[in-house]
Amino acid sequence: MDGILISNVRKDYRLGRNTVTIFSDLTMTIAPGDFVAIVGPSGSGKSTLLNLIGGIDRPDQGEIDFEHARLSRMSESALARWRAANVGFVFQFYNLMPMLTAEQNVELPLLLTSLSARQRRERVETLLSMLGLADRRRHLPSELSGGQQQRVGIARALASDPKLLLCDEPTGDLDRESADEVLTMLRILNTELGKTIVMVTHDDAAARSARRQLRLDKGKFIEAEAA
Repeated sequence: MDGILISNVRKDYRLGRNTVTIFSDLTMTIAPGDFVAIVGPSGSGKSTLLNLIGGIDRPDQGEIDFEHARLSRMSESALARWRAANVGFVFQFYNLMPMLTAEQNVELPLLLTSLSARQRRERVETLLSMLGLADRRRHLPSELSGGQQQRVGIARALASDPKLLLCDEPTGDLDRESADEVLTMLRILNTELGKTIVMVTHDDAAARSARRQLRLDKGKFIEAEAA
């Protein structure tokens, strides 16, 4: 199928001599253009699920497919190329390079592409303008508010025009006003640009902004509800 298909996934971690099972038999589907909020207590597997979907981690058993690409069977180099072309990551603490300006941070993912310097500059300018940051393009992260830094992070995630955005607590370090601005932008990216978004959050308001909420507890979905 198109979209994301997770089939019978098991994921274990070793802690000393002990094995901790995060997922034992997880199955779920995410349709193209969906906006899903993953909620649940700490330790339930939310961030692990994002890492599996984004190809950062691999399942111990089971399969993960994204638009007919079987991630669990790719080599590391093929997976890195797939990830660069298809996935944008948005993090709670922005992960911006502190010595680079906003436009330089957004340009970073494009340095590994075949785009010319002019094409990279045009794309960066378009993204920063779209996110209301055109007048902040030459500012360092320390000169930006938390909400502005997160919008730079979103612009960077969009630089390669990915189909999928994976957001790990994107509002977790923001005040309510800044958080609402970021959520509004994510909704626009979903509804107007058709980006598929999977967001992990502890923020009830953020979860309500999604099309669907899926609740994880002890590695299982115990509840699913419409937003």
